[in-house]
Amino acid sequence: MHRSVFVRILAIATFLALAGCGEEATLPVSAGTGPNPELPPPVHTTLPTVVIAEATGWPDGTKPRAAQGLAVNAFASGLDHPRMLYVLPNGDVLVAESAAPPQPGLDEGIMGRLMKLGMWWAGAGVESPNRITLLRDGDGDGVAETRTAFLTGLNSPFGMALVGDSFYVANTDGILRFPYKTGDTEISANGEPIAELPAGPINIHWVKNIIANSDGTKLYASVGSNSNIGERGFDTEEGRAAIHEIDLASGDMRPFATGLRNPVGMAFQPDSGKLWTAVNERDELGSDLVPDYMTSVQENGFYGWPYSYFGDHVDERVQPQRPDLVKTAIVPDYALGPHTASLGLAFYGGSLFPERFLGGAFVGQHGSWNRRPPSGYRVIFVPFRDGEPAGEPEDILTGFLSADGKAYGRPVGVAEDRTGALLVADDVGNTIWRVVPGNQ
Repeated sequence: MHRSVFVRILAIATFLALAGCGEEATLPVSAGTGPNPELPPPVHTTLPTVVIAEATGWPDGTKPRAAQGLAVNAFASGLDHPRMLYVLPNGDVLVAESAAPPQPGLDEGIMGRLMKLGMWWAGAGVESPNRITLLRDGDGDGVAETRTAFLTGLNSPFGMALVGDSFYVANTDGILRFPYKTGDTEISANGEPIAELPAGPINIHWVKNIIANSDGTKLYASVGSNSNIGERGFDTEEGRAAIHEIDLASGDMRPFATGLRNPVGMAFQPDSGKLWTAVNERDELGSDLVPDYMTSVQENGFYGWPYSYFGDHVDERVQPQRPDLVKTAIVPDYALGPHTASLGLAFYGGSLFPERFLGGAFVGQHGSWNRRPPSGYRVIFVPFRDGEPAGEPEDILTGFLSADGKAYGRPVGVAEDRTGALLVADDVGNTIWRVVPGNQ
């Protein structure tokens, strides 16, 4: 037998064996949700808990389940791994079709191969389209009838931002600026490099997001860690697990907040004006730890990673420790459940949904791999009052997992369209879903 075939068979066998190992949650997801989540003692196992939903896509005639009083339809389907959404002022919807870049460093060792196999099983092990697609609903019927390749030849793009007549894209390794005119359906100009972002032959949390401040003078760029808890060496974490501030006039970049293991979604809360982010916390401390969270981002704030979580809860696996940093760690504002992989974040500012939604947060939860039973695989809404979370989360879209644990879809980016409807990018279902008030 050829060695590469043998290694692949061994990896599959090991992966399937791991899927049957590990502990189970003793608390419901709701216990790890809210401003004061339960944080039980860590559970250490020889092998990690692995429960990855096989990605199958949506059977014909099926779609997610919308909450009572809401309806959902496919705004656009047949896309190629849609991840992030951005709505232009004229109503055009941009979709970053993207996946992880090649990472030759991950081919080293059985665990790297297992990680790649897990990505493939979950629907993430695809070649990146490296494209931003424009969708236009010209007749206002809630379905995009125009689709064009807005930007191509990118490098695992994700975050997007329009400032005046400049369109910014966050590739996995840096930010580019392109010229844009209202109504453009494609951009052929070359991008101007604005800032480099950490990447490399191993680029675990490859997604880079960006958002512009209200006056368009600064960009904020989120960069996830290159590991779970720094086990690849802290030299590989330079500039990571952070949100950076970029001054567009000077090009200067500085860390704005640190200790954020994998901040992805970013949005400004409309009442307070504060920047918020959705963060994926660490794995392999048991099915009940550690909750992902969303939090307001304090300038020069430190949020614990890798030394502690949820304030001063020390992760003893990390050596050497930094008690000086742990005592400064900020407690996140709102837990989103353990291992939910909360990626998308959007505050509602429209008038189409009932008034109680105004100022609240929609969160796209991509779904767990390190929890039994699975968590996430849904879109939730967290109500806000006076700029702060004010209540229990509500399910908005569910049904992404089948009864036997297959993943029909996995929600990622969320955005409000020009009419006030909610858009959800589904990177396994290859669909953009549109949610509005109404009956199914």
